[in-house]
Amino acid sequence: MAEGTGANAAIKTRTMEIAVAIFILLCGSIVLYDSARLGAKWGEDGPQAGYFPFYIGAILCIASVINLVAALAAARRDDSDFVELGKLKLVFSVLIPTAIYTALIGPLGLYLASSLFIAFFMRWLGKYPWWLVAAVSIGNSVVFFLVFEVWFKIPLPKGPLEAALGLN
Repeated sequence: MAEGTGANAAIKTRTMEIAVAIFILLCGSIVLYDSARLGAKWGEDGPQAGYFPFYIGAILCIASVINLVAALAAARRDDSDFVELGKLKLVFSVLIPTAIYTALIGPLGLYLASSLFIAFFMRWLGKYPWWLVAAVSIGNSVVFFLVFEVWFKIPLPKGPLEAALGLN
């Protein structure tokens, strides 16, 4: 299939350019608003807390408006594929489990969540045997526990498993 035909396109380049420009404009607007709330003027003793962030937000907003106008103007010239549906599915096959992993760190702790995350990917994508999945996923968490908690004395988020084992 030829490049940019759109038959399997999940998202077009122009759509993504517009979406990113709007997102950056929103971020810049939040920076502008909060900087103004903090004070974005030059005070008697120098710049207020929001002075420099205000100008960074202004630069973000100006650049995003320029990009938005350019994306809207390029509508007729370039509407190539940004990503095909099959490749987007691959991205989400990693993104969704990673988001779930991140959400599980709080209630389960880093070590258990990491073991489950590694095990899931090894078994689901790698199709490794269960004994190897268990050895690597558990072994990885044990090694990281020893390195961070025991040797470097850096506490990482723990959950109910570590509490049950008396490792808190």
